[in-house]
Amino acid sequence: MCLRLSLPVLTLFPLFFALPAVPSLRNWNQPVKPFRIADNLYYVGASDLTSFLITTPKGDILLDGGLRETAPQIERNVAALGFRMTNVKILLNSHAHMDHAGGLAELKRISGAQLVASRGDAPSLETGDRDDFAWGNRLTFPPVKVDRIVDDGSQVTLGNVKMTAHVTPGHTKGCTTWTTTVTDHGQMYNVVFVCSTSAPGYKLAGNRKYPQIAQDYEHTFKILRGLPCDIFLASHGSFFDLTGKRKRLGSTMANPFVDPDGYRAFLDRTERDFRSSLAAQSRRAP
Repeated sequence: MCLRLSLPVLTLFPLFFALPAVPSLRNWNQPVKPFRIADNLYYVGASDLTSFLITTPKGDILLDGGLRETAPQIERNVAALGFRMTNVKILLNSHAHMDHAGGLAELKRISGAQLVASRGDAPSLETGDRDDFAWGNRLTFPPVKVDRIVDDGSQVTLGNVKMTAHVTPGHTKGCTTWTTTVTDHGQMYNVVFVCSTSAPGYKLAGNRKYPQIAQDYEHTFKILRGLPCDIFLASHGSFFDLTGKRKRLGSTMANPFVDPDGYRAFLDRTERDFRSSLAAQSRRAP
């Protein structure tokens, strides 16, 4: 769960997500016509719940599965681009929350792909995020078996594509930012798929279920600021202005998804929000 929310809304956050049919959550899951971002990198997700297809000569890689209800959209989007879910050989996940992992079990069933996930999030994926440190059992999803566990710096290779895992914890204990390179019109670009840096309603000070949560966020911002980024993507479209950039794509020679300034601005904004929340909670702590 990754929205930047006002304080009044944050107080209702657990209730909000306990009701998957509410209009705001449906708005995240509206159909979007799939499109090519660059080279062999395609967008196949919903209006805010992202999913990315990376094609290779040896099969394809799919990153994130949205909600359980998003899986059929992703399958249709892949087909609309002329590809097949049965050609997806590897499923990757940014983090084990229902709005990014809820569709993985169905997508794995359809494709027969191998699911690769971080050591920190694999247990949550396999239980459907039961006993979550923030949400308990309120926001569960269909459990899915993890076939390969990766750690920070692990690489997943398929065909001519290499995806590198950067464990960026805080939002979840195994939140994983993936990076790769692509070319577009002969130019090579570094791609960063940010997991999430938000802390929606989280207890950042004195969290008994996640004592090192604040230190993990600190580590995550340090890691993300050290990554070379040309094409900025993330687990939520709102993080990188998916809607605006999609509308501009093809209207100019410049690819709007090449946005290193937007990446830095995103980190500045979300780190500022994190530090403000942590300071406020620390002042209230006994």
